[in-house]
Amino acid sequence: MRTPSGLFPSAPSLHAVPPRPTYREPHPVRPGAIAAGAGATALWLLFFGLLGGSVSGYAWWTLLAGAVAWVVALGLARFGDRGVAAGVAMLTAVGWAIAAIAVAVRWASSGDWPLW
Repeated sequence: MRTPSGLFPSAPSLHAVPPRPTYREPHPVRPGAIAAGAGATALWLLFFGLLGGSVSGYAWWTLLAGAVAWVVALGLARFGDRGVAAGVAMLTAVGWAIAAIAVAVRWASSGDWPLW
C-alpha cells in the first residue's frame, strides 16, 4: 500500500491537525463610519470653500480646510474612530482634487496663474 504524500489529507488526518488561528481586527472599520466622516468633511470643505469669493480664494480656503481636516483625521486614526478618519481623508483628497481642477480650468481659460 502506498503512503499518502500529505498533499491531500485524508479524513482521519483532518481531525489530528489543530485548527488554524483566526485573527480579527479589534476595531473594524464600518461603512457607516466612513460615510459619516465623508459627509462631515464634505460640509466642512463646502463651508470653507464658500468663504472664497474667487477661484483663488476658493482654492486657498479649500487647502487650509483640507489641512485642518487631515490633522483631525490623523488624531482620529490614532485616538478615535479609524472609519471616520478614513472618510475624512478620502473626501479631503476629493475636495483638493476638485480645487486643483478649478484652478487648472481657470488657468487654461485665462492664461494667468490664478493663485498669485
